[in-house]
Amino acid sequence: MSNEHTPLLTTGVCGLPVGMAVCGLGSASPTETAAGAPIAAPRKLNTFFGVMVPTILSMFSIVLFLRTGFVIGHAGLLQGLVMLIVAYTIISLTILSICAISTNGAVQGGGAYFMISRSLGPEFGGSIGLMFFLAKVCACGVYVLGLVEAVLDVFGQDPESNVAVGLRVLPRGYWFTVLYSSGVLFLCLLVCLVGAHIYARTALLILLVVNITLLSIFISSLAVKPLDFVVSHQGPGNQTRHYNVSYTGFNVTTLKANINAGYTLDYSTNSVMSFATVFAVMFTSCTGIMAGANMSGELKNPSVSIPKGTIIAVCYTFTVYILLFFLVSATCDRALLVQDYGFFQRINIWPPFVTIGIYSASLSAAMSSLIGASRILHALALDQLFGLPLAPAAITSRSGNPWVAVIYTWGLAQCVVFAGELNAIAGLVTVFYLLAYAAVDLACLALEWASAPNFRPTFQLFSWHTCLLGIVSCVVMMFVINPVYSSASIVVLLLLLLILHYRAPTSSWGYISQALIFHQVRKYLLMLDVRKDHVKFWRPQVLLMVSNPRSSCQLISFVNQLKKGGLYVLGHVQLGDLDTLPSDPVQQQYNFWLSLVDKLGVKAFVDLTLSHSVRQGTQHLLRITGLGGMKPNTLVLGFYDNCTPEDYFLQDPAFCEASLGPGGDEGDNFGVDLPSLQAHFPPVRNAENKRWLMPVEYVGIISDAIKMSKNVCLGRYFFQLQGEGRQTKTDGANRTIDVWPVNLLWPGKSDCVDVCSLFLLQMACVLNMASRWRHAQMRIFLCVEAECSDQGWVVKEETFRELLRTLRIRASITIVPWDCVVQLYGDGGRRAEDESPTRALPEEFLAAVNGLLLEHSAQAAVRFLYLPRPPTRSSLSQPYLAQLDAVTQGLGPTLLIHGVTPVTCTDL
Repeated sequence: MSNEHTPLLTTGVCGLPVGMAVCGLGSASPTETAAGAPIAAPRKLNTFFGVMVPTILSMFSIVLFLRTGFVIGHAGLLQGLVMLIVAYTIISLTILSICAISTNGAVQGGGAYFMISRSLGPEFGGSIGLMFFLAKVCACGVYVLGLVEAVLDVFGQDPESNVAVGLRVLPRGYWFTVLYSSGVLFLCLLVCLVGAHIYARTALLILLVVNITLLSIFISSLAVKPLDFVVSHQGPGNQTRHYNVSYTGFNVTTLKANINAGYTLDYSTNSVMSFATVFAVMFTSCTGIMAGANMSGELKNPSVSIPKGTIIAVCYTFTVYILLFFLVSATCDRALLVQDYGFFQRINIWPPFVTIGIYSASLSAAMSSLIGASRILHALALDQLFGLPLAPAAITSRSGNPWVAVIYTWGLAQCVVFAGELNAIAGLVTVFYLLAYAAVDLACLALEWASAPNFRPTFQLFSWHTCLLGIVSCVVMMFVINPVYSSASIVVLLLLLLILHYRAPTSSWGYISQALIFHQVRKYLLMLDVRKDHVKFWRPQVLLMVSNPRSSCQLISFVNQLKKGGLYVLGHVQLGDLDTLPSDPVQQQYNFWLSLVDKLGVKAFVDLTLSHSVRQGTQHLLRITGLGGMKPNTLVLGFYDNCTPEDYFLQDPAFCEASLGPGGDEGDNFGVDLPSLQAHFPPVRNAENKRWLMPVEYVGIISDAIKMSKNVCLGRYFFQLQGEGRQTKTDGANRTIDVWPVNLLWPGKSDCVDVCSLFLLQMACVLNMASRWRHAQMRIFLCVEAECSDQGWVVKEETFRELLRTLRIRASITIVPWDCVVQLYGDGGRRAEDESPTRALPEEFLAAVNGLLLEHSAQAAVRFLYLPRPPTRSSLSQPYLAQLDAVTQGLGPTLLIHGVTPVTCTDL
């Protein structure tokens, strides 16, 4: 158990376990602790190499050199700028959320997945993480296909002659494209198997090459004179089409011609473009904002590097794209932009500059996606959310490189390249990324709305407004791009979420749902004003006192049917004195009781207390259990008798090891497995054991509850009740509920419409509305003195029938003459109003009442009896219990009820 000396952090300042003495010292090997567990790989990358470089390269990727003309040619400058601003607005809102989450605590490997899962819990984290992994895989395929397209533009055979001429020796066609893509992808695999740090070092060189290429493009716009070209494409039916295109240099006429949109046929897919399809392709340039976050496991200081590096990278790429859009619009006619996506090579002062830049940017983006996806998969495998299918992905090399996850990712990316065309899968990639970005915004929004004190990120430039706007923007653009892909991705996400929910993976990350529920419950509890209570909306709110669950499980399950959507609390008093104990023993028991609640499948809270006596502890619980308008109004106790209780744990299959199945895994047990649960609760009391609760104290508990205006129920023989188990399926069709609304121990007071009798009827009616009792027959027995000369019982019967109709209670009424029983009471069955509620009653009378009950209710599933008010003098406690014992002897499941609060209403 944690105390004030428990370390807050599991690792020391050098990344070693807290138990290790000094950084750099100890007998453990570099890769293993003394226990043999591998130590996390050292973090090597800073902000520039770990975040800025991969983010810039991923955001430039293939769009910078191969699709800038495609965007301006089809959408025009104005719509192109609108697309760019919308895309960067969406990613900027997401970046604010990323910065907030990443600066709120230590970020481990897995990047975006780690942030989402540790914020939203395993269900959302695992499902979104897997979707984000698939997005990175598809993006890797897009970049590889873009690279192959660029290679074929330079080295591919002429589409008209299909003959090798000079350097143009590579044959074209779908299967050749797949073959080249597979080769490039295999090259990426080899690099990624070496390790992320190797890629990070080569990435700097690639970034320099890309920036030099960009500089050459800007210089060429000034140095290269206007040129005319002929561009050829192979169209449908193997027909070759020729287009006359021109590069005009800076020209106002060209700029004006490119201002507006001109959507036309895309020669690579032979389909007409639209705003949505062009935006989908253009947005792939914005999918790299998490390239740095995905490297979180290799960053020296992720909480600083991720926000700083990502924001700088996004600002830099946005500036470059804006300048490039204006440059292209002012120098190239629309035919050139639409018919030749690799036109930058034609208009450069030295065409190999652009070729090298395209190859470098595309190859770098592909490797970045492959590495990022493998890190996400590795994190998913380490968290064991999807079980055996992903288990091998947790394997790493001695240097910490997750090589199995890399191979998994490479295999899936290999499937993606069978699409054959970049533009064909751009929409799917964009939808996946938008869904992942929306999830990041949702994670930040949930943390903000939960108002948890520990959510205090050092990055403050965000609010719930930015998070909500980011979510809405992502979802709207998803459906604008492709409603089918969007709907399918959301359905897949929900299926994954349900799978993870029913697998119930245990995690110690915390559940944002719990924080949000707490926030909302507190708000609604404040709105639940006890001064506005009305009898029309009364419902049972039950506190069931349990001594040992081993003997009370049937009663616990039965009372669960009585709550009717109200509060249900299992209470237990631990005897002891806190002054003599080192710590509170009650706190350590809650998990066991909550696991018991889960096992029984009841919807109950648990409240435990430590007290010198059971009576005092019950008083504590009656006063402090619940909150606001949700406090118990009914106390339920087991019956006090001399019967030896049975051990329910030995009878119920739910408490047997075999019920867990072959794997023995029942889901979330929060550290309490079945053997621990069984061992925690002591064996049931036998005949030799001393009872902790005396009759005087038991009756005192009843009296205390009544004084506190709580209704009281005593349950006897509920261990005989069948059909209340968790797996039982019944609607009560063969059951009967018998109600005796008369005080059988006071024949002279036979009024059936007092508060207690009406409470008795209400509780029986509530039980009859429960799922397992809804078809049970309810029978009401009216005890009358049929031989009475005034025949008042006839009027009483009619009055009672009218009462049932008014209260909408469906039940049959049986008249039970009990003249002979009343005669045994003495004094003609009459008693003075000021006489003690409990006096010494003749044994013959008690036996006669018991016989009457056995005669009429022997076959009932459960009986509801009137519980007389307990005596005020403690000396009468034993006789009081003896009378209750005699009356209910051998009846079967019986509930003795004493109601003190009005619970019925005839008004609308």
